[in-house]
Amino acid sequence: MEIVIKIELRREWCKGCNLCVQICPKAVFDRESKISARGFKEIIVKQPEKCSGCQLCEMLCPDLAITVSKTTESSEIK
Repeated sequence: MEIVIKIELRREWCKGCNLCVQICPKAVFDRESKISARGFKEIIVKQPEKCSGCQLCEMLCPDLAITVSKTTESSEIK
């Protein structure tokens, strides 16, 4: 069994506070290089494969814009 970690970032809820970028121990998040139509540099999930599933980003996001979920997948081919 392999653990699969999925990060969902609800961009419409995100206000670009940058907490997830600063707190992530694996540097999963980053900011866009340009200012968006919403008036700030939007957050992106840049390296999802590096996520350890610690959920610090989810717990600290003031807008509840991040969800980290873990599932198990069988590595067997059926």
